[in-house]
Amino acid sequence: MLKKTLFQLHWFFGITAGLVLALMGITGATVSFQDEILRALNPTVLTVEKRPAGVLPPAELVRKLEATEGKVVSMLWVESESGNAARVFFTPPPGERRGQMRYFDPYTGDYMGDAVGQDFFGLMLQLHRFLAMGDTGRQITGACTLILVFFCLSGLYLRWPRQVASWRAWLTLDWRKKGRSFNWDLHSVFGTWCLLFYLLAALTGLSWSYEWYSQGLNKLLSDAPQNERMRKRGPPPEGPAPIANYEAMWSSIYSNAGPKLSAYNIRMPAVAGQPATVFYLLQDSPHDRALNQISLDPATGEVKRHDQYASKSLKAQLLTSIYALHVGSYFGLVGRIILTITALCMPLFFITGWLLYLDRRRKKRQVRDARKGLSENPSDAPAWLIGFASQSGFAEQLAWQTAGQLQAAGLPVKVQSLGTVSEDDLRQSENALFVVSTFGDGEAPDSARGFERSVLGRDLSLNGLNYSVLALGDRQYQHFCGFARRLHFWLTNQGGNPLFAPVEVDSGDSDALLHWQQQLGQLTGHAPTAAWASPSYENWTLSQRALLNPDSSGSGVYLLGLTPPGPRTWLAGDLVEVLPRNGPWAIEHFLAGLGIAGSDGVHVDGLAQTLDQALAGRQLPDNRTHLVGLHAQALVDALVPLAMREYSIASIASDGVLELIVRQERHPDGSLGLASGWLTEHASIGSGISLRLRRNSGFHLPSEPVPLILLGNGTGLAGLRSLLKARIVDGQQRNWLLFGERNIAHDYHCQDELQGWLASGDLALLDLAFSRDQEEKIYVQDRLRESADVLRKWLANGAAIYVCGSLQGMAAGVDQVLVEVLGSEAVERLIEQGRYRRDVY
Repeated sequence: MLKKTLFQLHWFFGITAGLVLALMGITGATVSFQDEILRALNPTVLTVEKRPAGVLPPAELVRKLEATEGKVVSMLWVESESGNAARVFFTPPPGERRGQMRYFDPYTGDYMGDAVGQDFFGLMLQLHRFLAMGDTGRQITGACTLILVFFCLSGLYLRWPRQVASWRAWLTLDWRKKGRSFNWDLHSVFGTWCLLFYLLAALTGLSWSYEWYSQGLNKLLSDAPQNERMRKRGPPPEGPAPIANYEAMWSSIYSNAGPKLSAYNIRMPAVAGQPATVFYLLQDSPHDRALNQISLDPATGEVKRHDQYASKSLKAQLLTSIYALHVGSYFGLVGRIILTITALCMPLFFITGWLLYLDRRRKKRQVRDARKGLSENPSDAPAWLIGFASQSGFAEQLAWQTAGQLQAAGLPVKVQSLGTVSEDDLRQSENALFVVSTFGDGEAPDSARGFERSVLGRDLSLNGLNYSVLALGDRQYQHFCGFARRLHFWLTNQGGNPLFAPVEVDSGDSDALLHWQQQLGQLTGHAPTAAWASPSYENWTLSQRALLNPDSSGSGVYLLGLTPPGPRTWLAGDLVEVLPRNGPWAIEHFLAGLGIAGSDGVHVDGLAQTLDQALAGRQLPDNRTHLVGLHAQALVDALVPLAMREYSIASIASDGVLELIVRQERHPDGSLGLASGWLTEHASIGSGISLRLRRNSGFHLPSEPVPLILLGNGTGLAGLRSLLKARIVDGQQRNWLLFGERNIAHDYHCQDELQGWLASGDLALLDLAFSRDQEEKIYVQDRLRESADVLRKWLANGAAIYVCGSLQGMAAGVDQVLVEVLGSEAVERLIEQGRYRRDVY
């Protein structure tokens, strides 16, 4: 809760106070080397010729200056041997705080003229200190400086890595990252580099913003707080002008400062009876603000008080050096350069902070847009309940399309996940449609397991419920559409009235889906305008292919990169549907003996192609007896198009490339599987791959930044990798990955990447299970069992569990361990709460 609150405050202050801080940083950096820049622009005004006789004493300088200008000197700044022009300030007119300033030659007392650029630097200083808005601006810059302190401390807490002793985790920037991930690195890593310097600048700068802060520093650091000179604001006191005996003052100054005097600044009091203040530097002063201070009577030169910098305690020296600490000169030229660079970096955090904020807004908008909302109910009639149970997102998509068709017919609708449908929802509904998929071999999808346990096992009176079921499944499983059939059987036994027979869909069969649409049209009297359009396949470019497990005893695993034809977006956890192609060898082998040439022309969907091209997208049966004697077109018409293959996406949209992790499937005869062979071997780099994105809402990240436990084996790393990448981009570091494969020497997929995330703290925990590296095989579920205490602790902190990989073995084993450690009821609660999600196959 604390971390979430700090994060909210951090970004809120960042997009509000960030602009002011950026301006303060730029203007502060601009005036950091003001004197050097002005001297470079005005060499004839600000630089004087050194003379062996030395600079004139103050009395003679004042006489010449006052005689020439006709005004009374109030302040004099002279450097003895630097070759820089001296400065004089004259007594201000009534009602003003500071009088005219002029540059002069301290060796002759002659005026040097006006310096070009002074007004610009004056404006920069005004903007830096109070936005050129007076006391109102001072309050704004003061508040923003306090916020800068908060940024430093909260930012340190928010990015605190688990490997706190690893300097790489703190200070290294990965230049290979792109998009939001790179912006996050810029923001966090550069912020760490600049943190101490920003704290130094802020904690010293506050002394000019708030009197209470300045007084507090004096009480905390001064050797004699009650005697420290306090800054006084307001109009100068009124009274007779002081009497100035510069000969007597100079005698006292020189006798106290000694022959090492390097520069002095005489400040006359505003009225008689007050002491004059002299600040001076020695040749061996540690920095340009290591000032010594003398208070004396301007009429007699009598010294009232002499504070020497070298005699002060360290804390009092720091108090005297507030300005030097603020600009970095306390640490010499290197310190000034570092403080200037960090000040110039201030806009970087404002810009990257805004980019990160806008990216979060964009992602939230994408999530809202992904679930297309429906308009308000057009009437007061009871809404049709549309319940869906989806494992991979397809059933949810069809449920919303069903809702759209009903609403187009003027019927009110209410779409709910089956896991949220209660007994009361069923009793109170007059009409209901259920779009449900079957997971594995007859099981309910994870999101509907709670519904099956708590609702399907009860006796309800549903005599007033009219319903129908759209069942999604795959006939290669023995219990095809098993969950949908159990649901239909239960609804019938509870007195429900079927509107029409259940429609069963095998692997997304378009004819079955059209039949469902037509049944809805007959039911509502509003025929569908067209069959539901599935996202069309697009040609993506196969841009990269890297073997992840060279010399492995298992099949080859490849990391594939696919470049879209234009900007495309997806969410971590989504799937991709790939249309595979038969390789040239398979087509040549199939045509052998049929007496047909691959170059023969055919038509597919009205488009002219060669037979080779057409057969690349057709299932090629082993038994060709029934095909002998057919001509080319008849052969193509007799063959069934290839079915798509699903893969978990292993990257995020901001990477700019869609990555897959694919294992080669080997048949008993040694030949490659259709899809894996096409992607990993037959398709050449640069060739087109037909695919389409598929939303998989059941495997998306939680809406809240809770800890994440990710478990997977083999190519299941793909889906987990996309989730991890999205979490890292969002700055979420409470990630625990448990990954399993055969041998660490050959099958540690994405090893450098995972170890890098571990070192940077983006992975809090990494547990590995390489089954073949020891006599007794160890799997992911075994590592989870060994970490039972850690598992309980993470779940107590609100963690969610994500499993990606093989259903048989790993996923079933993880499920068993969770039941052993937590109990079956606790596991069911996790599923119902959406804290246990699976993308398994």
